[in-house]
Amino acid sequence: MVVGWPDLLICGTAIVVGLLPPPDGQAPAMMRAIGLMIFTIGYWATGRIAEHLVALVFFLLAMLITVAPATEVFSGFAAPAFWLMVGGLLIGGAVDRTGLGRHLARAVIGRAATSYGKIIAAILAIDVALAFIMPSTMGRVALLLPIAKSIADEAGFRPGDRGWSGVILAIVFGSYLAPTTILPANVPNNVLLGAAEALHGVAITYFDYLLLHFPILGLMKTLILGVLIVKLWPDRPVPKASEDRQEERWSPAEYRLLCLLVVALSFWMTDVWHGILPAWISLTAGLLCLAPRIGVLAAADLDHTLKLRPLIYVAGIFGLGSVVASTGLGGFLAQGLLTIFPVSAGADAINFMFLALGGAMLGLLTTMPSVPAIIAPLAGELASAMDLPIKSVLMSAVLGFSTAIFPYQVPPLLLGLYLGNVPLREGARLGMVLGGITIVTLFPLNFLWWQWLGYLR
Repeated sequence: MVVGWPDLLICGTAIVVGLLPPPDGQAPAMMRAIGLMIFTIGYWATGRIAEHLVALVFFLLAMLITVAPATEVFSGFAAPAFWLMVGGLLIGGAVDRTGLGRHLARAVIGRAATSYGKIIAAILAIDVALAFIMPSTMGRVALLLPIAKSIADEAGFRPGDRGWSGVILAIVFGSYLAPTTILPANVPNNVLLGAAEALHGVAITYFDYLLLHFPILGLMKTLILGVLIVKLWPDRPVPKASEDRQEERWSPAEYRLLCLLVVALSFWMTDVWHGILPAWISLTAGLLCLAPRIGVLAAADLDHTLKLRPLIYVAGIFGLGSVVASTGLGGFLAQGLLTIFPVSAGADAINFMFLALGGAMLGLLTTMPSVPAIIAPLAGELASAMDLPIKSVLMSAVLGFSTAIFPYQVPPLLLGLYLGNVPLREGARLGMVLGGITIVTLFPLNFLWWQWLGYLR
């Protein structure tokens, strides 16, 4: 890589900021943490260095300049979401190896084979439907991605084709965006739910959450997502001829894997009763795929099924979020936003847009699960300054963490794009266009919807 002005800008800014003295009352490591954040997010956003290498440099620098304890820096490797991804990769490898993904793809293609728009619509419908029964974006992406690749293959698309990119983008973005409006389908949703109860004694019910967010941020945004994919990545499916498809019988391995997935899905759907986290259900199912006799993967398959680079990348993202939280950087950034954008009682439209845009900006600086964790402790102060119900301020966090601009903000997005052979710049392109439309049209519509429901008074 040739060193250019972006490298000088990123590194120079990170060094200068990191050497500044911390503000009064803040932790000594605050400015070093900000400098490290500028370096890490700067290179993740520009893609000038491979993402997993940036994560490794983050780990090294965080320890050398002592911004946080090792338990925080490397906390990503202990996060349940990390192990959910490990299990998901094993399940995905099994779906790919057995041919189950190909059979399921043909069931979809058989009904939508001649229309690219119908293929994208079918994928997005599956994304939304699965969000109601499977409470994990990472799990949904890992489960659906091999099927999506088979769908793209059956439609005649190859990696690098616009149609291939469109199918993968539909799976990964559809698995995250609409589910942010459904409890408990995403990690940020659950963080908000727990923080609201623990910090403010505010109970958020399933129906209230769905009614407030799903019609516009869920359903309408998914429709816009589908239109954008069809328009920005247009292509024409060329399904394989019937003689090329070789409709073979299902193998015993496929039947075993299908039974295993049904059992795993039933546990994911009922986690509110048995209390087992989705991560451990995913890891159990993944290990059973490797088990003698009942499994469908050989021990040798482990090497190419578990991809090291995305695992390191995701661990780095989780580690950065922990550093932001442990150094108090998240609260400091939020207070800075309050200083830049003063709020006032009675100005409901301005206050609403501040909450929405502020949450989206925090998501750019940290990661999406961090947004509700940062906003929740400040909700009381914000509600008082704006003369709004505290529940409305808490719910505004959804507007922020549902507006994903860059893939690094949401680990399942970058995992899906990476494993789906779609450049991260394509995800950023979709995120920026959809984010702009969200800010200009969906945020104002949300304000009117909240006002009509009486949530702002």
